[in-house]
Amino acid sequence: MAQHRQHHQPGASACGGWKRGAAAQAIGRSRGGLTTKVHLVVDALGLPLAFRITEGQRHDSVPAPELIAETNPLCLLGDKAYSSHTIRALLAEKHCTAVIPSSRSWINPPTYDKELYKARSEVECTFNLLKQARRFATRYEKTLRNYAAVVALGCMLLWLRI
Repeated sequence: MAQHRQHHQPGASACGGWKRGAAAQAIGRSRGGLTTKVHLVVDALGLPLAFRITEGQRHDSVPAPELIAETNPLCLLGDKAYSSHTIRALLAEKHCTAVIPSSRSWINPPTYDKELYKARSEVECTFNLLKQARRFATRYEKTLRNYAAVVALGCMLLWLRI
């Protein structure tokens, strides 16, 4: 038996088709629960230059092209997640040296400088410094705007440390 309130709905939502929900706030689902990824580009001293925030299940290579375009690097050190033909072509187009190990799926893997790749630890050290702030490490903010402000403040504090 249908009830009267089921038949008199106004139709489409009043939000006008805006993107809503967890994906709009960069909250994703993964094995560990609700997660968020912060993609960070740092300089040789480990100081943040640019960042993007995505859902936890989003692949690392998705925000990479816009981060590369924003920072315009001369040399990019990345892990195996950034080893794709598109990213390598973009770096070659910008005359940027790619120091990225290839994944095992490559038939003819490109070479990279293993000694220079050791400097990639600066990125991990930067994340370690940022995660000392509890608000960064455990995302308390519900909205993407507020969490991006927390990340920006953390990056700013790293710049002020010098």
